Amino acid sequence: MLLTAKGAAVLLIDLQERLVPAIHDGDVMVARSARLAEAAALLDVPVLATEQYPKGLGRTVSALAAYPSATLEKTAFSASTAPGFDGLIPAGTREIIIAGCEAHVCVMQTVLGLLGSRLRVILAADATGSRDPADKALAVERARQHGAEVVSTEMVLFEWLRDASHPAFRSVQKLLK
Repeated sequence: MLLTAKGAAVLLIDLQERLVPAIHDGDVMVARSARLAEAAALLDVPVLATEQYPKGLGRTVSALAAYPSATLEKTAFSASTAPGFDGLIPAGTREIIIAGCEAHVCVMQTVLGLLGSRLRVILAADATGSRDPADKALAVERARQHGAEVVSTEMVLFEWLRDASHPAFRSVQKLLK
């Protein structure tokens, strides 16, 4: 089943100032997350974020800070169990595209926590990372085994657009260069 912008939301998990530099290919992860967030903004898809203990790990990285309409501070590894999480997700959301770090900790626990919910859970693998690439690979495989859909950001963008005649096609296409 194709992804759709209507009823979707993007959840950026813990893409924070003191955590991202430790992530393998962290710059690529942030760039892909920014691509996803910018396309979401162009298509009126809400972008949400979490921050794991911001006193210690800092705030969302500057490249992404402008996109979230709401940010949830948390100490729980799974955002889905953090106080206030239910109020973070906009009413009418049916699909949630997840990106962030660390893939094998907060991203994985959030994915697993959401799989039993009313939401279709989609993991943007190229916008997700861990300090150790092996941990990311295991997390992506585990997410898939438990029923999350694993996609790339480019897959999300083209499925949201559906057709080259979409009014936002050229703007979204520029994000891919």
